[in-house]
Amino acid sequence: MKSLKLRVSIVQSNLHWENPQANRAHFSKILSPLANTTDLIVLPEMFTTGFSMNAEHLSETQNGDTLQWLITTSKLLSCAIVGTIIIKDGDDFYNRLLFVTPLGEIHTYDKKHTFTLAGEHHVFTSGAARVFIEYLGFKICPLICYDLRFPVWARNNVGYDVLLYTANWPQKRIAAWDVLLQARAIENMSYCIGVNRIGQDGNGHMYSGHSAVYDCLGKQLSTQEYETAFIQTITLDKQHIQTTRDALEFLKDADDFIFD
Repeated sequence: MKSLKLRVSIVQSNLHWENPQANRAHFSKILSPLANTTDLIVLPEMFTTGFSMNAEHLSETQNGDTLQWLITTSKLLSCAIVGTIIIKDGDDFYNRLLFVTPLGEIHTYDKKHTFTLAGEHHVFTSGAARVFIEYLGFKICPLICYDLRFPVWARNNVGYDVLLYTANWPQKRIAAWDVLLQARAIENMSYCIGVNRIGQDGNGHMYSGHSAVYDCLGKQLSTQEYETAFIQTITLDKQHIQTTRDALEFLKDADDFIFD
């Protein structure tokens, strides 16, 4: 049987500070060459605004302009797109990941670990559950930025194939980003994808990218593009996961636990 493949395009980019319209226009332009060449596009965290706590002013409804842009762009490019935006749901604000497929399917995940150092926990409500997305034969676990520091939340006790992080991870702690992405791939015996922004935000914080894709043995499959904007497409192979797990049954020896 032919192994399943998934073409993933990681998009490392600067962002217009607190300007959703400019960011949507920017991504429309740089993503257009990907039409019919990829299966999944991964954008940085809060890709329409940058990592802003100005939720009252910048939030959208679940069915707002950015979701409509994602639906339209996904169909136009014939691939799924994933990234996070600021959503107001009832009286609460969420750093919500949106995963939109060309068929119009919409999956969401709310960031579990809000970043206390930036006061995110004072503005945004924490998510309550992990989400697993079935797409083109791959089971994907999408997480957001600060979630990367908490390995229990990412623990692969459900047999997912791809662990995906979308982030605004600051330059001053980029060494942790590099190490933890690779560690999450190794300990969960899955592909691990991390997409981070570059540039300077409106609060003066610098971002150096280091977006990367690792296989389930921790080998980096993407080229090392630091500081600069780039788009790279990496093909994930389901057979790599199965072969490695058959040969090295580490997941079967993992500790049992129950999420609260």
